[in-house]
Amino acid sequence: MNFNLFRILIQVLEGALIGLGAVLPGISGGVLSVIFGIYRPIMELLSNPITNFRTHVPKLMPVIIGGVIGFLGVANVLSFFLEKYPDPSVCVFIGLITGMLPSLFREAGEQGRSRGSWASMILCMCVLFALLLGLRMLHIDIQPNFFWYLFCGFCLALSVIAPGMSFSTLLMPMGLYVPFVDGIGSLDPGILIPGGIGAAVTVICLARAINNLFEHHYSVAFHGIIGIVIAATIMTIPFSGFRDGRSILINLICVAVGIGAALLLDRFNSRFQVDKAT
Repeated sequence: MNFNLFRILIQVLEGALIGLGAVLPGISGGVLSVIFGIYRPIMELLSNPITNFRTHVPKLMPVIIGGVIGFLGVANVLSFFLEKYPDPSVCVFIGLITGMLPSLFREAGEQGRSRGSWASMILCMCVLFALLLGLRMLHIDIQPNFFWYLFCGFCLALSVIAPGMSFSTLLMPMGLYVPFVDGIGSLDPGILIPGGIGAAVTVICLARAINNLFEHHYSVAFHGIIGIVIAATIMTIPFSGFRDGRSILINLICVAVGIGAALLLDRFNSRFQVDKAT
C-alpha cells in the first residue's frame, strides 16, 4: 500500500513537472512526458479518447491532476525562481532531461535500431536546431487577437503531441507568451475559448497520425524524438550564465542535482515495473 501511494505521488509529481514544462520558457511538456515514459499512453488516449477512456484515464489520472497543478498553480511559484534565479532553475531542468537520456535510448531500442533510426534522429535534431535558431533571429510585433490565440492553442497542443516543441519558445519571439499565460491563469474566456479551440483542433488532426507513426515505425519515430530532445536541451542551455567561476559552479551543481534526481526517478520506475511484472 505504501509503495502504491508513493508511486501515485511520483506520478503526480511527474504530471506537475509536465505542466511546468508546458508553461515555462524553453521547456517542453512533451519532452518530459517522453522522459517519464508516459508519452505513448497519453497519445493513445488523445488519438482514440472514446475507445481508450476506461483503460487509460484511471492510469493517467494522477498525471492529469499533477499537470493541472503544475500548469496553473506551481508554475507561479517556479516563475518566481525563474525570474530571480533564471539560469540555475533552467539548469536543474537540463540536468533532469540529461539524466533520463539513457532510459530514452533503452526504450527507443526495444524493437531494434536501423540506419533509418539514426538518420531520423540526426534529421530531427537538425530541423529543430534550424527552427529554434530561426525563431531567435525573428523580431515580430504582433497584437494579440482571436486569431492569434487560436495559434497559441495550436502551439500549446503541439508542445504535448510533438516532444521538443515548447509553445513558449514559439510564442515568446512573437510577444504572445505573456498575454496567453496570463489569460489562462486569470481564466479569461476571451483567451481560453480560442486557445481551447486551437488546441482541440490540433489534437484531433495530429494525435492519431503521430500515434499511428509509433505503431508502424516505432524505432524511427522514437529516435526522431531523441533527436528533438537533444536539440531542445542544447538550445535551452543558458550559455550566458556561465560567465564567471561562481556562476559556473552554481549552474553545474544545479545540473548535477537534476541528473541525480532523474537517475533516482528512473531507478524507481524500473523497480516498479519489475515488481509489477513479478
